[in-house]
Amino acid sequence: MAFRFRRTALILGAAAALAFVPAAGAGTIVGKVEARSPERAGGAAAGNDASYGNRRYKFLERIDYDALRDFVVSIDRVSQPAPASSPPRAVVSQRDGVFIPHVLPVVVGTEVEWANLDDIFHNVFSISDACGFDLGLYKRGDGAKTVRFEVPGRVDVFCSIHTKMSCVVLVLPNPWFARSDDRGRYVIKDVPPGTYRLKAWHERLPAQVKEVVVPEVGEVRVDFTLGLGQQP
Repeated sequence: MAFRFRRTALILGAAAALAFVPAAGAGTIVGKVEARSPERAGGAAAGNDASYGNRRYKFLERIDYDALRDFVVSIDRVSQPAPASSPPRAVVSQRDGVFIPHVLPVVVGTEVEWANLDDIFHNVFSISDACGFDLGLYKRGDGAKTVRFEVPGRVDVFCSIHTKMSCVVLVLPNPWFARSDDRGRYVIKDVPPGTYRLKAWHERLPAQVKEVVVPEVGEVRVDFTLGLGQQP
């Protein structure tokens, strides 16, 4: 009996010890994303966009690469599940006839509130495959309108009344992502150590993917340059 008791105690003690093993470390990914025109990438002076001088492209909207913002950097795929948490929430405001923010990266399952802060009506809708919806007409003071995003992908959102209003909800499969600041800098914290595909995205440019090895402690730097012809 004593032997059986000691064996049971040892098993329980081992289980308790395992339950209190500290979690593995986590690293941080930092860096900067910038956009570069094909002409500047080839050594031409800034602003010398020779391709726009071609008569075939005279009707195209000129891209000001230096003014591009709202880059999103994310881990493309992970082999382990994300940490459990309560369903995340986010807000996109409609103010002065503009969606704020213009680009909203969210993890799958996020519920987004579409707050109308204008005294005029808006009608928020999307026909994207990842999440189609139509919130109908409403203005400031009306009940909150929300949409839950359950499928990864890009969701382009518009207002059916004001044709120049648009934004993008980028639905991502895991929580390890970041939107860049106004200087193109980004930080992704608490990333489990390992080797990953890191993706830099912008709504108007081809995405770029690089491999990154995240340490258990400390940070690793990965910079991106996006633009036509920038893919390796």
